[in-house]
Amino acid sequence: MRRAIIFGSLAIVVIAIGVVAAGYFYVTGYYKGTGPLQEARTVVLERGSSARTIVAKLEDAGVIENGRLFLAGLWLEGGAGQLKPGEYEFPASISPKDVAAKLIAGDAVVRKLTIAEGLTTAEILALVEAADGLKGEVGTLSGEGLLLPETYHFAFGDSRAELIARMQTDLTKLIEELWPKRAKDLPFESAAEALVLASIVEKETGVATERPKVAGVFVNRLRLGMALQSDPTVIFAITKGSGPLDRALTRKDLGIDSPYNTYKNTGLPPGPIANPGRASIEAALNPMTTDALYFVADGKGGHAFANTLEEHNRNVAAWRRLNN
Repeated sequence: MRRAIIFGSLAIVVIAIGVVAAGYFYVTGYYKGTGPLQEARTVVLERGSSARTIVAKLEDAGVIENGRLFLAGLWLEGGAGQLKPGEYEFPASISPKDVAAKLIAGDAVVRKLTIAEGLTTAEILALVEAADGLKGEVGTLSGEGLLLPETYHFAFGDSRAELIARMQTDLTKLIEELWPKRAKDLPFESAAEALVLASIVEKETGVATERPKVAGVFVNRLRLGMALQSDPTVIFAITKGSGPLDRALTRKDLGIDSPYNTYKNTGLPPGPIANPGRASIEAALNPMTTDALYFVADGKGGHAFANTLEEHNRNVAAWRRLNN
């Protein structure tokens, strides 16, 4: 009788082990097998979501077929409690195991926002406001030359205010890096003034190789006490940084009463007229040594430089002929 009981107990244990083994292989087979997605899909898993909420959303999106088996496989693999919310892109047929690996690693979609050099603060704030995937208010920011134009990467749900703060911090770090490397005997004494000049250089030319020479012309004018006579400063005086001027400048515009009008005032204007990029800041701090005092558009996307007014007038006449 006792022997029968022992054999019966062993049989139960063997069966139990077999059931557990079968369950294990069934779960792991599902977990490592081909997933149900027919095509790539992006799914946003909100911050603060629990593991069950995440799994339910993956199941609803068709990324996984069975949430319970997914959680079981996750537990067997030691990944329970490690799923990170975010925005994820899943390829077709991705296995539940690879889905879990993505979420555990936080391999989320990285978004980017490119801020072009020379935009005003108002224009940059508008871009951040319109950027899909960011959350929260942009906030208010007064003045130019406060933000570093660059390509910024962010994740879905990041804060707009934090992205703006990054732009400010990056500009501060750049100035701290470049200011000690400036040329000697520049006609300005502070990094703030360098940003003013850099913003003018940025707006005057989009040709990278010209920036140091344009900066050199303005530095020569500052040293001689000549007015900078920069059209972009007049445009800023008119628009106050709200955006581009939707017409050509007139002779009347050049007489506008504003501290930013560098046709009426000598020296640098009281502040930047835009947000300059690294290359223009470097140009302002290390301008090209040149005898040029003038430049005008050459009709080919660049500028013609001149050392004398007579030579400059010839360049202006040539530009007018091309422009007409």
